[in-house]
Amino acid sequence: MILSKDANIQMGQSLLSTKQVDDSALTADDALVGQATVVAKASGHEKLSAVFLGLRADDFIAKNLTLTSGHKPTSSRELVVDESFKDAGYKLGDTFKLNSQTKPYTIVGFTKNAKMNIAPVVYGQLSAWAGLKNLRAGWAGSAIVSRKKAATSVKGLAAYTRAKFVSELPGYSAQNMTFELMIGFLMIISLIIIAVFLYILTIQKLPNYAVMRVQSIPSKVLVGGTLSQALLLVGSGLVIGIVLTVITAVAMPAAVPMAFDVPILAAVGAGLLVMAVIGALLPARSVLKVDPMAVIGG
Repeated sequence: MILSKDANIQMGQSLLSTKQVDDSALTADDALVGQATVVAKASGHEKLSAVFLGLRADDFIAKNLTLTSGHKPTSSRELVVDESFKDAGYKLGDTFKLNSQTKPYTIVGFTKNAKMNIAPVVYGQLSAWAGLKNLRAGWAGSAIVSRKKAATSVKGLAAYTRAKFVSELPGYSAQNMTFELMIGFLMIISLIIIAVFLYILTIQKLPNYAVMRVQSIPSKVLVGGTLSQALLLVGSGLVIGIVLTVITAVAMPAAVPMAFDVPILAAVGAGLLVMAVIGALLPARSVLKVDPMAVIGG
């Protein structure tokens, strides 16, 4: 992401002059983008806060834009919007106004999962961006998005990695830290619940373990049975949880910001299995120390 140095790594606050863009010598791997915060207003519909992204038709972002219906903008008054607009009652061919502008825009296409900082994205032509920002001539866009460039030598501009740009989005780091803290506490709570649950099950079956000890069944077999039981219980819970998660994702409307990161989900699942093993080792001590005579005799 190539932004103006004084924009605090915020694309909405960044402005690139025509000269800066010309000096950047853009290639097929670069895209010029204009961002503006807008409010969509139409009679009979609720107001929607959105992020307008102005694109050039020949840039790779516009070419790679995947639509679920409709077509890409062919004029400055045509827009492709996120599917969350459908939940607000909009459909292809509907018109609405942006901010204080008097001329309406027409929805010509819908795209899925187009969100920026939770707000739905509205894609239009770059020529409409300057009007929304009320800019005079001489400004070309908000940012240069590059698939290859890692730096810029143009005066007044600075380059940032995508990860750095995303981490500086308002509220992003704070929300992530909150979720990570919640996940960490949930893992600890899971360990406690699994340990207590398995401990109760083990205590209830001590007479059975005592009989097996009298029959000279090795301790490792008994401990292995306890561990297998824990893994089976947690594994079944994970499968049920995955099914319920998929059902929830399908049932949720497009307006609700929801995304699932498969690697993170897999890591949490593996962590729960590890918690199950740790939790099962605690009641395993009761199995190893069981006194057949005391338990059976009692």
